[in-house]
Amino acid sequence: MKASLPLGRIAGVRVGLNWSVLVIIALVTVTLAEGRFPDAHPDHSAWVYWALALLAAVVFLASLLAHELAHAIVARRNGVKVDGITLWMLGGVARLHSDARTPGAELRIAGVGPLTSAVAGGLLLGLAVWLDSLHASGLAVEAVAWLAGINIVLAVFNALPAAPLDGGRLLRAYLWHRTGDRLRATRGAAAAGRMLGWFMIVTGFAAMIFAGDLSGLWPALIGWFLIAAATAEERQAELRGVLDDTPVSRVMTRAPVTVPTTTLLASFLAEGPFGHYRHSAFPVLAPDGTAAGLVTVRLINRAPFQARSTTTIGDVMRPLPDVTTASPDDPVVDLLPRLEASRDHRALVLDDGHLVGIVTLVDITRALSWPATATRPRT
Repeated sequence: MKASLPLGRIAGVRVGLNWSVLVIIALVTVTLAEGRFPDAHPDHSAWVYWALALLAAVVFLASLLAHELAHAIVARRNGVKVDGITLWMLGGVARLHSDARTPGAELRIAGVGPLTSAVAGGLLLGLAVWLDSLHASGLAVEAVAWLAGINIVLAVFNALPAAPLDGGRLLRAYLWHRTGDRLRATRGAAAAGRMLGWFMIVTGFAAMIFAGDLSGLWPALIGWFLIAAATAEERQAELRGVLDDTPVSRVMTRAPVTVPTTTLLASFLAEGPFGHYRHSAFPVLAPDGTAAGLVTVRLINRAPFQARSTTTIGDVMRPLPDVTTASPDDPVVDLLPRLEASRDHRALVLDDGHLVGIVTLVDITRALSWPATATRPRT
């Protein structure tokens, strides 16, 4: 899930919003402003309902962020790098650089999310009771109580033993510890996830067909997401089994064609690189020879034609912090999910800041068909 709006870093973790997060804000705001708030406390003006509903939606997003931050912080403490957090339509995603190395680490990383939501729900519930005892505005108490309830529901739902929910990862940690086979454990958690997903789809559509309740579309949508995500996790685990212990250096393309940051777009295009090399992306090097970024056909085409004689590659490239990178010794299975989530589906392979290769999803796909003793053909 890609971030459309970066929010900076919190506790050292890069945080961003996907455009679909607007669905959460709109859904929560409309539901509260047009339904729950006026039904429970009908003596307020419309703008009060809408303002408080919007504030509640923002606080709800903050609670989702706290949930994912807890995952990220515990992951780092257990030796797992974190690429970032993205909030989107169905909640949040903490993008981990790799899987946990032990069942115990998996248990800690997965369990802290629902625990954080449960603690947040408990604190908000206590705040609602305290505000009520002070005879505060009933509407304010209603908003805090709703936030408490939704966080408790979030904790309970995420604790269900079905992938890709946190409870599914807890189930996988248990099965992994019990059997010693991570692939078998992942298959079990994925099967549970698909069962839960189909249950939610069937009950959601049943509610719409037989009860005329259109809100059943929401659990059906979540069920579809669970099935797709659980299947993807199982596929990733199977790929891990095939590519286990395969380093990036084995599948990367060595000595790729590069371009300096100072090269003018007009000069670069005049050499006909796309026609000669049949490439659509090129690593970019700084004057000192270190990697500076990546330039693609799409980025070059965005530059106005009349400005290409004065615009350099460095002006249009995607800078290195925004490019997926790896080291030659990184496991391919750890790089694969980051490649799939990246914009260009490419990673620059760096050794002490110097470019030594480039790897794409196509390279990894080809690796699946090579004999274990084969040497990758170079182009």
